[in-house]
Amino acid sequence: MFVVIYGRMSCPFCVQARMLAEKLEESGRIEGVRYVDMPSEGVTKEDIAKTAGAPVHTVPQIFVDQEHIGGFSEFQAFVSRHPALSA
Repeated sequence: MFVVIYGRMSCPFCVQARMLAEKLEESGRIEGVRYVDMPSEGVTKEDIAKTAGAPVHTVPQIFVDQEHIGGFSEFQAFVSRHPALSA
């Protein structure tokens, strides 16, 4: 699995999502993670909404293997539901 996180460096939930994904990567439970700092890369919520197929109001927005998962809470729940990730 490959995780992409869209967020802002000033967002505590973005930082938590990045830390969780990096922990999963370090333990070999996911193949990799890419953190996209939206302001520095010029990415808007509208850009993410096009990819997600739904309006986006908050960050982070997380994709696993190009599937839109949602924010940090949804990512945590996703990890908990997949035994290979939460082992």
